[in-house]
This record gives sequence, structure tokens and C-alpha cells, in this order.
Amino acid sequence: MTGSLSARQARLPVRQVTGRVFNGAAFHPATVVFTQTVQQVSPSPDAPDDVLILPGFIDTHVHGGGGGDTMDGVKGIREMARTHARFGTTTLLPTTMTAPWPEVVGALRAVKAVMEEGVDGGADIPGAHLEGPFISPMRLGAQPPFAIEPTADLLAEVLELDVVRAVTLAPELPGVWHAALQLTAAGIRIGIGHTRADAQTVKALLDALQAGGARTAGTHLFNAMGGIEGRLPGVPGALLTNPETFVEIILDNAHVHPTAFLLAHAAARNRVLLVTDAIRATGLGDGESELGGQRVLVKNGQARLTDGTLAGSVLTMHTALRNAVRAGVSLAEASRMLSATPAASVGLTDRGQISEGLRADLVVLNRELAIKAVYIGGQEISL
Repeated sequence: MTGSLSARQARLPVRQVTGRVFNGAAFHPATVVFTQTVQQVSPSPDAPDDVLILPGFIDTHVHGGGGGDTMDGVKGIREMARTHARFGTTTLLPTTMTAPWPEVVGALRAVKAVMEEGVDGGADIPGAHLEGPFISPMRLGAQPPFAIEPTADLLAEVLELDVVRAVTLAPELPGVWHAALQLTAAGIRIGIGHTRADAQTVKALLDALQAGGARTAGTHLFNAMGGIEGRLPGVPGALLTNPETFVEIILDNAHVHPTAFLLAHAAARNRVLLVTDAIRATGLGDGESELGGQRVLVKNGQARLTDGTLAGSVLTMHTALRNAVRAGVSLAEASRMLSATPAASVGLTDRGQISEGLRADLVVLNRELAIKAVYIGGQEISL
């Protein structure tokens, strides 16, 4: 299951951009020649220093944006894909909410339809992230109260759709271990989140899954999973100390403090991936919005339910990049957190780096890290 390039993209002319190109390790003066894929990256000693060329951003956890939401169906998914593309996201996994099961299935069917048709001017969609309903009813966060246990029939329905690329599960739920093993066999990344499990339970599940070659992750680290204490390392402790597990972080400086982000970066170097967990209000400014049928108030860039609970975010991947650099990581490290690492976490081998033969998903920035151009499969989009 991979993203596809449309017939229109396949007819794209040869283009090129010149600047400081990130090659996965460092920035070098170079020219990138591309159509829908990168044709050549050649040294260019006279390349301008104030043009930075990064791989496109990959968001593996995003609910909505621009007024659209995954649960809205095809129209909402297309709207979110176009909105986030303007902020450098060239690939995203539309993420579901915990909802009555028929609504979840309907959303997954819509993701599959958009995935197959593509979104002109929007981010590529290679699959969905099923966040809930297989989560703890005691750790819902801003998820509505429709958590259920994964049964054989429900899993069969998910696998038949062949659209889910990442899933979030609570290890302590009955049936989750069997479900996780089945989903792993289908190549789906298993995320641990919205859980009250202890560190030992999480470690045992991760070990069992990884013995079978699974890709594993922590869903929005530090959120809806408790914290770390000296005698109670909790879910974050188990995730950070597992050398094969990726960890998502919502770096909007509300969900996770910059110092906690740096802690994760130090403990899980090359395993941190930045995500937005963005909701439909993203890109629309402050005001009233909605998440899973719940009233949301957006104020000063934070989205909260009426009881004050954080309700996803209005973060963009571009802002996450800038926040990471402000927190103290290098631009090279931040770029990996938005491109190469998320690509590896969900098994996308055709993107995440600027290299010959890979998709021409590019973000062009100036020295102040303002976006100047975005190319998705070689097609420049309107900002």
C-alpha cells in the first residue's frame, strides 16, 4: 500500500531548484532536478545560502484542517490535505476519532477513496491512522466515549479495507495483544496510546511485536498516557527506553514542554517524529470549532474542550519545525523528525529524503524558515 502519482503528475515538465539541499545528514549547495521524482542532485557551488531545500513533511497523525475533518468523509479529507500542503506537509495519514463503529468504517472508506483518486493541490495520502476506538475508556483525552474492544469481526473489517497504515491501541484492553499481532502481519504500525497500562505491560507487548518484525510507536508521547516518575516509569519510560520504538510528539508547546521534547530527543535520538494532531480549526484562527461532536474553543493558538481538556491542536508541521529549532535542535535534526523518521515509522520507502528516484516532495524555505515553495510529486502547489 503506497501513495500513487496521478496521470497529471506523470506528465510534469522537468524542473529544478537550487540552494542548500538537505541530504539526510547535512546541507550542501546543490541543484535538484525533478519531474514527479527526483532525477538528479548535483553540486552547485554558487547556490544561494538563503534558499533551504528540505524533504516534504510527513504527518502521521492529523485529524483535520481548513474546516475539514477525517470523519467528514471525502470532502473533509480533501480540504485538510490542501490546507496542510500550504504549510509544507506533502504526505499525511488522515486520522480517525473514537466514534460509533459504522462512522469509523465510513471514514476509513472515505480515506481509501481519496487515497486512490489523489488530491489536486493537496498532500499525498498513502493510508489512514486508526486512532481509537481500541483505547482505554479511562484515558480518552479529548476522544468521545465510544471506546470498544477489538473483536475478530472488527479486525476483519479493518484488514479487508486495506487502508490503515497506523493504529493506536491500549495494551491493557482484552483482545489487544491478538489484534496487534494480526495488524502487524498486515504491515500496520502499532502505536501505544490512550492507555493506563504500566511500563511492564507496554514493554512485554513491544517485545512480542518486535520479535515478529513489527513497526511500533508511542502515540503523542506524554499525552493520554501519564508521566515518568522515579519508581513508576510508566508508558513514556517504556517507550523511550525501547530502542526500536518511534515516538510521536505534538510540539505546539502546549501538549509537550520544550524541555520534555529535548528529553525525548536525547533518549530516543533518531526515533522522534513530530506530528500535528491537528483538528478542523487549523488554519482558521481563534474561535469556536468541533471535534468528534464536541464543542471546541480555540484561543491563543490552543484548542480545548469546554472543560479545559486539550482537544488536538491547530499546529502545522511548519510551526513544529520552527518550534523544534527554537527548542535547541539543529535544522538538520528537525528536518529528519518531519520527514525521514516518520517515513521509516510507517514503511514509506519512496519519500522522506531528497534522493534520485524518490518522490519529488520538496519544501523550499528562506533563512528565516519561511516557506517559499512546496512541491508534491513534482507539482508546485499554491501557498
